[in-house]
Amino acid sequence: MQIDNNQLLRFTTAGSVDDGKSTLIGRLLFDSKSIFEDQLDAVALTSSRKGHHGIDLALFTDGLRDEREQGITIDVAYRYFTTPKRKFIIADTPGHIQYTRNMITGASNAHAAIILVDARNGVTEQTRRHTYIASLLQLSHIIVCINKMDLVDFKEERFTEIVHEFEGISSKMMVKDVQYIPISALNGDNVVNRSENMDWFLGAPLLHTLETVHISSDINKIDARFPVQTVIRPQTAEFIDYRGYAGRIASGIFRPNDEVVVLPSGISSTIKSIDLFDKNVDVAYAPMSVSITLNDDIDVSRGDVIVRAKNQPKCVTEMEAMICWLNNNPAKSGAKYTILHTSNQQKTVINEVVYKMNINTLERDNEDKEMGMNDICRVKLRTAKPLVVDSYRENRVTGSFILVDNGTNETVAAGMIL
Repeated sequence: MQIDNNQLLRFTTAGSVDDGKSTLIGRLLFDSKSIFEDQLDAVALTSSRKGHHGIDLALFTDGLRDEREQGITIDVAYRYFTTPKRKFIIADTPGHIQYTRNMITGASNAHAAIILVDARNGVTEQTRRHTYIASLLQLSHIIVCINKMDLVDFKEERFTEIVHEFEGISSKMMVKDVQYIPISALNGDNVVNRSENMDWFLGAPLLHTLETVHISSDINKIDARFPVQTVIRPQTAEFIDYRGYAGRIASGIFRPNDEVVVLPSGISSTIKSIDLFDKNVDVAYAPMSVSITLNDDIDVSRGDVIVRAKNQPKCVTEMEAMICWLNNNPAKSGAKYTILHTSNQQKTVINEVVYKMNINTLERDNEDKEMGMNDICRVKLRTAKPLVVDSYRENRVTGSFILVDNGTNETVAAGMIL
C-alpha cells in the first residue's frame, strides 16, 4: 500500500493511570531519534535529581510542574515527530476519571487511538470508558497496546486472554478497525523495533503500524460541504468586481460549474471559480482552504454553507445530540448557551436530558438527569436560527459542535449530532 510521505497522522493515547502512556510516547520518540539533544539533557538531569536509574521517558511529555512532581499526566500534551514515511501529532491524554474531558479534547481531531492495557490488570473500567469515547468520537482505528508484558514473563497466553476480553467490549461498540500489539514501553519491546522476547507475535511493531495505517478513506469525499468563514472583497483596481467566499472545505469535492445551493437560504447558483492563493484550481477537496466565487450575485455571509444541489444536509432548529459536559458547574435546566457549529454561532437551549450514559456498564440511566463534569448524555437542543447539519456518524465536521456559557465565555460542552 502506498503511503504519502507528507501525510499527517494524528493519534491519541488513552488508558488507566500508570498504564505507561507517557513512557510509551517517550520510548517512541527516543527510539525513533526524534528528540533534540537539549531536551535529552534536560530530561536526563531531571531524572537524576529524582533518583531514577537512567532516563525517565515519561518526562518527555509531562511538561507541567505538577505533572512532574506527582508523576501523572494532567493536561493534554501534544508532541510532534516525523519519520521518512509519515508525519505525526501525538495527543497524550490523562488516565484519571476526573480528566475524561481532556481525553475528549485530545481525541476530537485524531485519526486513531492507542489504548494501553496493563498486562497484569487486563481490561479495567477506564479501558471501557476510553474505548466508548473513541467509539463515540468515531475514531476509525484503535490500536490496543498491551503494555508491561515483561512483568508477566512475555507470556502469549496472557496476551491472548486480554485480546478476548477486549473483543468482548469492542463488539458492542461501533469500532471499525482494532489491532493488538504486546509491548514493553519501558524496555522498548515492539515499540519501534521487534521484540526478541516475544517471537511468538507475528505482527508489526507499533511504529510500523502507525506508519502504514490507511487514513485517506476516513475523509468523507461524497457529501460536499463548504462552511463560509468570510467574504473577500478586495475592491482594488485588479479585482474591482471580485467577491469570494472563503473557508475550509469540511468534506466532499467541488469543481467549477458545479450546481450548488447556499443554505439555509436555499438559493441556487453555479461555481464560477475556485481560488487557492494566487491561482485557480480545477478541483478542491477536504480539508483544503479556498475561496469560491459564484456566477450569481446572491447574499452569502459567514455561517452559510455551500453544498451540492443534489446532496443537501438538514437545516434544523431542533436536534438530538450526545454531549460531554466539560465544566465544573453542572448544566442549568433551561439556561441559554451559545452553540458554535462550523463557522456559525447561535443561541441555544437544552430542552431535555433524555438519558445519561453509564460508561462503566455501557447502560443508559433514565433516572439521573443532572449533568455534571465528564458526564456523557443524550440531550434535545433548540436553536434560535437554523443550523446546517449532518449526523456526526456521516460527517465529523458538520456533525460536531461546542457549547459556550454566555456569562463566562467558557466552553462547557462538546457535542455530536445524532
